[in-house]
Amino acid sequence: MNKPLENIEPKEIWAHFNLINAIPRASKKEQAISDFMVAFGQNLGLETTQDKALNVLIKKPATVGYENRKKVTLQSHLDMVHQKNNDTVFDFDTQGIDMFVDGDWVKAKGTTLGADNGLGVAAIMSILADQTIEHPELEALFTIDEETGMTGALELQPGFISGDILLNLDTEEDDEITIGCAGGIDITATKTYVPALTKPTNAFYKIVLNGLKGGHSGMDIIKGLGNANKLLTRVLFELQKNIDFQIISLQGGNLRNAIPREAEVVIAIENIESFKLQLEETTKIIKTEWLIKEPNLTITSTEINSKKEGLNHIDQTILLQTLYACHNGVYTMDANITDLVATSNNLASVKVEEGNITIACLTRSSIESEKEDLTNKLTAIFNLGNFTVQTDGSYPGWQPNPNASILQTMENIYQELFKTKPHVNACHAGLECGIIGEHYPNMEMVSFGPTIRGAHSPDERVSISSTQKFWRFLKEILKNIPHK
Repeated sequence: MNKPLENIEPKEIWAHFNLINAIPRASKKEQAISDFMVAFGQNLGLETTQDKALNVLIKKPATVGYENRKKVTLQSHLDMVHQKNNDTVFDFDTQGIDMFVDGDWVKAKGTTLGADNGLGVAAIMSILADQTIEHPELEALFTIDEETGMTGALELQPGFISGDILLNLDTEEDDEITIGCAGGIDITATKTYVPALTKPTNAFYKIVLNGLKGGHSGMDIIKGLGNANKLLTRVLFELQKNIDFQIISLQGGNLRNAIPREAEVVIAIENIESFKLQLEETTKIIKTEWLIKEPNLTITSTEINSKKEGLNHIDQTILLQTLYACHNGVYTMDANITDLVATSNNLASVKVEEGNITIACLTRSSIESEKEDLTNKLTAIFNLGNFTVQTDGSYPGWQPNPNASILQTMENIYQELFKTKPHVNACHAGLECGIIGEHYPNMEMVSFGPTIRGAHSPDERVSISSTQKFWRFLKEILKNIPHK
């Protein structure tokens, strides 16, 4: 076991977390972790099934005296977001996550930790392996590809699960019980261009914007954090007012569900001194504006060798106008729930290179009509720039059911254990409950979990004391599941 974790409680959860974090498990690359879970269930002597999508279902009979309780489906997703800092040398395809303990937090060295949703997976594994925890009949559903398309949940076949109650362990605040979430849709705008030669007298500079906090493009969008693609666009937009330059290549962000922390562009220029002065002035303005929310923001330029062709003037102007106009961040707030985002968009990634432009967004909403509205608006912006727009990966939101019997049970347990009321809410993130609920409309569903910070970024960390609290809460819930 990873030595920093071997002496913290609950030991069974950290031991299982260590096992799964040794296995690369990026979204859409879950074969190894799915096979591992199959072997895990079979080695326990439990009925185990792997479907065509690579979802895994492990069934465990009720403990003695709990046979007449409602059946519970415990659910978490196997995949994790793979993000690292630029200066971190790490191969996600071959290496396990390098973890360490910092006070009350478990962190990873320069990469995402995988607590989202690895802690949920580890907790379920611990329940399956334990012979002393009291519980009703259980089925453990481990889904794949939650982070980039929710295809595991979408491809669940009728009758694959049969629980009366679904406990999703994918919420990131230990004092919250989530009963609703946003839906989402992927928007991709593409365009080709004919590369134009640079001037023989041009010099080539790389501008790098980094140091942003990043984070979850749903849960953290309300914080108004910097988006590297939007900020770099602003830099270029300001430069073009006084400086003649040509974009050679541009790259920012890479995952739809992560707020982009870094972006870079290579440009060809002639008047180097004017360029440096203008960049310095623009950088000063932007850093001043973002001093509170993004204190580590940096914008630097370095002269480099480069290929001698890039965007022509017309395509470059249209690209910058399109990116400048593209909505990013909160679009509307929920009218019924205080401080809940209803609809948002993340300008997740931009890539300009060798005759191709690709812009990727993730639009989220708990209101289907607003999701359609913002999708139409973004599509209109991209169409004005002569982009081809594709929308896919649409999934529904999860409508809250405040009258669910399991919710009342959990509220009572929480108050008895921790002497305070939990926060019952909905979240602006894509949980699989909405999709599963479409397949199984009569199933009561709630989501909860330990406190996780910085999900989808290398700053991701999970609280040790919160994990202990979560584990105590989960065991008590299973012990008090209502009768059939």
